[in-house]
Amino acid sequence: MDAPSLPLLDSSEYHRVLVVVAHPDDAEYGTSCAVAAWTAAGVEVVYLLLTRGEAGIRTVEPAETAVLREREQIEGSASVGVTDVRFLDFPDGALEPTLEVRREIARVIRDVRPDVVVTGSWETEAPWGLNHADHRVCGTSVVDAVRDADNPWMFPELREAGLEAWAARTLLVGGHSRPTHGVDVTGEPLERGIASLAAHRVYLEALPEHPAARPFVTEMTAAQGEPLGVDNGVLFRVHQM
Repeated sequence: MDAPSLPLLDSSEYHRVLVVVAHPDDAEYGTSCAVAAWTAAGVEVVYLLLTRGEAGIRTVEPAETAVLREREQIEGSASVGVTDVRFLDFPDGALEPTLEVRREIARVIRDVRPDVVVTGSWETEAPWGLNHADHRVCGTSVVDAVRDADNPWMFPELREAGLEAWAARTLLVGGHSRPTHGVDVTGEPLERGIASLAAHRVYLEALPEHPAARPFVTEMTAAQGEPLGVDNGVLFRVHQM
């Protein structure tokens, strides 16, 4: 293996991490392997999903889909040591970059008080192809909400509810075309990450051309491990806030 071209992320000072994504299963495409590594090291991780993914299965009515995708997300999250999984009820497929979305993310940031916030790329052309509209809105809304959560004059109703300003010091962006760091997920974190994606059974069955969880996650993390000099890795773009 060639010499590493990207450094491993130093997570030794992480105590609490908040992962914010648009849909059930979004965190399972690599990020969950990193989450498994963090929880194994004693880091508390909370998931926040902006929708319940109710528009994600063509052959199942949205109300039914929302229930089953929530159930699958909770099961998948448990595979990587996450038991605090929170859902907002913004509409799947119709997320908009509004103050309401920012406020609700900021509300959870102030409640959870994370050291680190993780989200996905908001690039239109992502490394895997054209990015979903909800993913783009989620990413930019998280950037703004991290700042909002630290500003005591933003959303005074949150302070009135007892949620004081909180500064998350680091933002990690997964799936970015220009990563700066990565996490070694070789071994047990990889296995747990595979299990987290495999838990989305009904959703994946509705995508007949989707590869099976094991080869898909293994190959993806192997490619991301190369610039780190490890067998399997997950890459992030790191912003110090």
